[in-house]
Amino acid sequence: MKILVVLDHPYTIASAENVPHRRSFSAAVAAAAIRGARSAGHEVDLIDLAADGFQPAMTRADLIAWRQSAAVDPLVLDYQQRLLATDHLALVFPVWWEAMPAATKGFLDRVLVKGVMYEELPEAKGNPFRNLMTNLSGVSVLSIMTTPDKAYRWWYHDPLTKILFKGTFAKIGVKNLRWTNYPSVTDKTPQQREQLLNQTEQKFATLRPRTRTSAHTGNDHR
Repeated sequence: MKILVVLDHPYTIASAENVPHRRSFSAAVAAAAIRGARSAGHEVDLIDLAADGFQPAMTRADLIAWRQSAAVDPLVLDYQQRLLATDHLALVFPVWWEAMPAATKGFLDRVLVKGVMYEELPEAKGNPFRNLMTNLSGVSVLSIMTTPDKAYRWWYHDPLTKILFKGTFAKIGVKNLRWTNYPSVTDKTPQQREQLLNQTEQKFATLRPRTRTSAHTGNDHR
């Protein structure tokens, strides 16, 4: 199975090692997912948005191309081909102001081009969108936050799942959506963080294509 991991953190995947002042738990989570997937024989592709210098803001040229079912940025074109070839997408990022960072939102805005990654059927009854990423059997979102889990779910009402699942992937017909949240991460002991990384590695070592039709948005390590 081909797994595409998209990491959004300014420190890049190079910060996955536990080195004070140069470490990122988001990068460590991405690295754990990659280790687990590779240990099971999966083919893993990594998009490191910060390392690539990905610019999230859609330009005038981008929007003109988007309206013609095209893209003009070579990096966006590369991302599209890699996403079209993948069986499972994993998005890894820290949560800032209760949502994803700009580069992840920009990845959605600029890469998911209508007519290339999905299509809109004006005469369709019900949901007018159809997924063109025919290999994609599921999406995992791995979010790292300082907010307590209960506060994020009950006070903020899960902005991430509304944006990424209901408003994006489920909307265009991608099924098997799974959210793994790492809440209150700054309050965790080194041992607790290591346990979370081990759980992530094990989860991706057992990742298989799924056939369920409903989205799962539960906290996998609750």
